[in-house]
Formats: sequence, C-alpha cells, structure tokens
Amino acid sequence: MEFARTFLKIVSKAERTITLLAFAVMTLVIIADVFSRKLTGVGIAGAPRIGVFAMIATAFVSFGLASDARRHLRPKFADTWFPEHWDGAITRIQELLTAAFCLVFAIVAVGVVRETYELGEATRMLRIPVWPMQAIIPLVFFVAAIRHSIFGLIPELRPVLEDAEGLDAIPSGASEDTEGEKA
Repeated sequence: MEFARTFLKIVSKAERTITLLAFAVMTLVIIADVFSRKLTGVGIAGAPRIGVFAMIATAFVSFGLASDARRHLRPKFADTWFPEHWDGAITRIQELLTAAFCLVFAIVAVGVVRETYELGEATRMLRIPVWPMQAIIPLVFFVAAIRHSIFGLIPELRPVLEDAEGLDAIPSGASEDTEGEKA
C-alpha cells in the first residue's frame, strides 16, 4: 500500500508541474506574439500553434489533477439510488469501471498516435512531427487507469473530497461567521 501511496504522490506532483509549465508556455508565447504584432506588425512564426499545443497539454494533464482531487464530472443524481451500506462496493465498482474506461481510451489513443507516426504527419507552420504532442493523450489515460485501479483496489487511498490537497473544500451550504468558525 505504501508503494501505491508514493506512486500517487509522485504522479500528482508531476502532473501539477507539467500543467503549470504548459500553462506558462501557453501564456508567455501568446503574450510575446501579441507584443510582437503590436510593436513590429508581424507575429512570431508558429506562436499560435505552440500556444495550442501547450493548451492541449494543460487540458489533458489537468484531467489527471481533477481525478486526483475527485473534482472530475460525475453523475451525482445517482448517489441515492442504492442503500448507504452498499457505498463501499459501489465505490470500488465505480473506480474500477473508470479505470477500464480510461484504459480503453488509452489503447485507442495509442493506435491514433502510432498511425500519425507511421504517416509522418507534421505541423504545416513548424514542420515538426505531431505524434510527440499526441503521445500525451494515451499517457494521461494510462496514468488515470492506474490511478483509478488503485482507488478501486485500495479505497483508503482515494482522496477525501473535503481534504483534497491544495484545494478548498466544496461549500456545504454552511455559512461562516467573522471568526472563521462555522455557524
């Protein structure tokens, strides 16, 4: 169990770092392009494409961050369909189904990346291969499959929604008084 906990912490830190770096690249490249257009009348060649690649990386890696903090979209309307004493089994099934879903997407994405590689597809403006950028997609889904498998097999490692590291708890409707205590 300690190995799984360490793995989840390392993956989470890596995802946070990659997301931050990709977002910074996206922002800086677009700002530099805008300044270049304003000052010289000509933008930086390939800047919009680089910005889009950075945005794609940010979006896909953020999928892992959402899963890690249990902030991903889910059908909450179904929460009351089963008796409360089934919650443990339902949680395991939910996590393992999510893992299977992610694994299927990862396998399909590997096929797409392989085909793009074999065809030698490259961006028009930058003339660089597309497949390295696409490789983020199966990687993110494989990691998510592993993460959700761990959550399904070892539910104790599943993050508690209110205690998701680095995030504020979702408001429960309780108001706070001026001293910060719940009223």
